[in-house]
Amino acid sequence: METLTRRQLALLVPLTLVWGLNWPVMKLGVTDFPPLSFRALSLWIGLPVLGLALVAMKVPFRIPRRHWPELLWLAATNMFVWHTCMMLAVKALSSGRSAILGYTMPIFSAVIGAWLFSNRPSARAWMGVAAAALGVALLLWHELVGMAGKPGYMALALLAAATWALGTQLLRRSTMPVPTLAISFWMTALAAVVITVLATLFERPQWTMPGTVTWGSVLYNAILIFGFAHAAWFSLARGLPPIASTLSVMLIPVLGVFSGAIWLGEVLHWQDWAAVVLMVVAIAAVLAPARGT
Repeated sequence: METLTRRQLALLVPLTLVWGLNWPVMKLGVTDFPPLSFRALSLWIGLPVLGLALVAMKVPFRIPRRHWPELLWLAATNMFVWHTCMMLAVKALSSGRSAILGYTMPIFSAVIGAWLFSNRPSARAWMGVAAAALGVALLLWHELVGMAGKPGYMALALLAAATWALGTQLLRRSTMPVPTLAISFWMTALAAVVITVLATLFERPQWTMPGTVTWGSVLYNAILIFGFAHAAWFSLARGLPPIASTLSVMLIPVLGVFSGAIWLGEVLHWQDWAAVVLMVVAIAAVLAPARGT
């Protein structure tokens, strides 16, 4: 296993806060606005923010033509499916439980790594995966009845999580000799085009001028999610082993649940508190230094 460097920890802490709080923010944003159009607006406004970061840090934008097929595949698995499926799920499901379903990703990542890439996670890593899985199950305890009538949206969220897990595995193994920020910029640009096309095809009759709450949610996503969080996540995903990088963000759905309870009035149960402990165990299992190191 691998411990976080100071730089990685400096990225992880604000990433966890920004992404965790975003689940109720997204729910508020799509309550009176079509979800794919909401995501398209966020992507297009966030793209120049990310571009300015590249300029300020003097990171080159260019990706050689021979690497574009790999870039498209990375964008499809890390961005296209995730954003399309999760935005539709957030519209239909509660914000906190959408986060929980989305963050089954570490479980999928461990299975995909072992199955497709012949990874051999340690016993401690599998303990972390098991703790995360049990935490997810506890957080969903009181929602299964409420979501029983929406199996399609649950399936969309799980598909998003599984595809993102595959994308994380592929990103870790990418050999493109270009900065991660450049990869993040072009994946964001490609996702903006794809989701705009989908929004135009399926949501154009629903288009209205966004209200104040929607605009606030859009700007939160544009600046903090696409301007910062995605780039930070891709940096972690390329710099840490897949299980370490994925389980290291397992506090995000916990924040999603508790912030949803505060802002949206969702009721908390003992299972939610037990899940917090399990998520901490999951993170410690994969990131705490091994004995003797």
